[in-house]
Amino acid sequence: MLDTETTGLSPLQGDRMVEIGAIRVSRREIRHDSVFHHYINPGRPIPQEVVRIHGIDDARVKDAPRFADIAADFLAFIEGATLVIHNASFDLGFLMNELRLEGFPDINDAPVIDSLAFAREKHPGQRNSLDALCDRYGIDRSRREKHGALLDAELLAEVYLAMTGGRQFSLGMDAEPRPASSFVQLPEAARARAEKTETAELTRRAPPPLPEEDIQAHEALLERIHSESGQAIWRLPPLEA
Repeated sequence: MLDTETTGLSPLQGDRMVEIGAIRVSRREIRHDSVFHHYINPGRPIPQEVVRIHGIDDARVKDAPRFADIAADFLAFIEGATLVIHNASFDLGFLMNELRLEGFPDINDAPVIDSLAFAREKHPGQRNSLDALCDRYGIDRSRREKHGALLDAELLAEVYLAMTGGRQFSLGMDAEPRPASSFVQLPEAARARAEKTETAELTRRAPPPLPEEDIQAHEALLERIHSESGQAIWRLPPLEA
């Protein structure tokens, strides 16, 4: 179960993570002895309107590690796990961008469950924020005066277990994971996809018409190559199958 707090809404416009929290759930038991939690120095000022949401200001992260300092430990912590994230595209966008910027291996193939999408399927037409789900399932959120990555990850663990049948395992109750890359389109992947689309469109187009003089000049060149080489390969009879 994973959550992040950030300096803003867009990693592609320079916003960075200021906190990351994750807690392991194994055999439907919340492992409070197996957590990953760090405040992160984003290397840029944290806007006051964002501080009002999560309470993390510049002074709190001044001496905190940069993401590059904790990235290897984070990758080791999530290795082999399925990530459950509430509104996965948001947190994954920041995570995958930070890994890209710092030159760490990507997590494109990591299995991810978006608990917000799952909640919307389970409770259509209702509010499905983390607070709303806590209230719906009777989970105490009194400690949540502000957003906090580790606390939110712990609440998410309680919510997800409640949505999928509680502490007792029930076959078929879990949501289906998807690869992380299906939630996020980073700049390089977006450019590659655009180039692939453009190339496909070009190959589907009819060839442009050639002037007659160009066609004649081409035929003359082929004849010259044939006569000077003795036998051009395109003049050979086709091989029998």
